[in-house]
Amino acid sequence: MLTLNINGKEIQIDAEEDTPLLWVLRDNLDLTGTKFGCGIAACGACTVHVDGTAMRSCSVPISMVAESKITTIEGLTGTVGNAVQRAWIEEQVPQCGYCQPGMIMAVSALLKETPSPTDEDIDDAITNICRCGTYPRIRKAIHRAVKLETEA
Repeated sequence: MLTLNINGKEIQIDAEEDTPLLWVLRDNLDLTGTKFGCGIAACGACTVHVDGTAMRSCSVPISMVAESKITTIEGLTGTVGNAVQRAWIEEQVPQCGYCQPGMIMAVSALLKETPSPTDEDIDDAITNICRCGTYPRIRKAIHRAVKLETEA
């Protein structure tokens, strides 16, 4: 049994220590906002925050995060998280929407670290893959989120 702190709640998990965090979130806890994409930490669909840092949960064993604070898309709050979610809606970013929870989590982590990113900062930090190619809307939404967050 491991204790995980997920979205501010201490949760006991009965799973093997090498079980990927993604599967605990989806299968054990029914937190299905975090998506499975590739299983090799390349696409970013499974991005969550671990102690505020964006991590790809498909490659993180639960034993590695037992002492950490984990935030999923379901638990994303605060001025930055709210600004990003609002900007996503206002800029109509999603097309199919599958990658968007991971994208939002990656962008929220970026904006906490770099409150006013340049296009180069965005290109360097946001390596999540969007198969629909909504990258221009994503970039526009990131810049809108910065404005919304400063207005809050």
